[in-house]
Amino acid sequence: MTTMLLAIDTATRTISLALLADHELIAESTWRTAGNHTIELAPAVDAMLKQADAAPIDLRAVAVTLGPGSFTGLRIGMGFAKGMVLASEGRIALIGIPTLDVVAAGLPHPDGVDRLCAVVQAGRGRVSARFYAWQHNRWTTTEEEPFIAAWDALAERLDGPMLVGGEIDQAGQERLAGLGSQVIVSNAAQGLRRAGFLAQLARERLSAGRIDDPAVLAPIYLR
Repeated sequence: MTTMLLAIDTATRTISLALLADHELIAESTWRTAGNHTIELAPAVDAMLKQADAAPIDLRAVAVTLGPGSFTGLRIGMGFAKGMVLASEGRIALIGIPTLDVVAAGLPHPDGVDRLCAVVQAGRGRVSARFYAWQHNRWTTTEEEPFIAAWDALAERLDGPMLVGGEIDQAGQERLAGLGSQVIVSNAAQGLRRAGFLAQLARERLSAGRIDDPAVLAPIYLR
């Protein structure tokens, strides 16, 4: 029997959806919204399921980004995911994945660079960030917790060799460029947060039996 998983990421102005059937990514869509998460999410999910000749009853799990991210984006994505799970009366599992883990999962491992700073936009010239280390052939979180910082403050915490990847705006590109060759900045394609990676991370959790309780799962908001 096919295990089908829907991944939903509305953590920032980038919305991304993916559909995973067993180990095959059968659909994925990523776009920039102008604050229209509520209007765009449900029709996009419906269209993706129909395109894959699937329906909510076919889903084994729904994965959603936990944050950090925008208050509105996270609330809408998590509310939608919980609604699908609760409507299934226990048939669909819920899995929450930190937003920055999804960013990290999609980034490369440059030769000689074993540290990563993953970032997403936090508004007002700031980013949410977390540090990772390359271990066991993947980017793994360090003991340092995620934090919010302006680009100048973040730059002061970067000591190379290090990769910086994710949502990096023009101000960030200019500030990071001044740090020299020890800091490598991901390009736009590499830094795009894709729900396909969210789906893969959630699939690992599902296989290990690590699912979340819809009654207690809550977004990660940074202050």
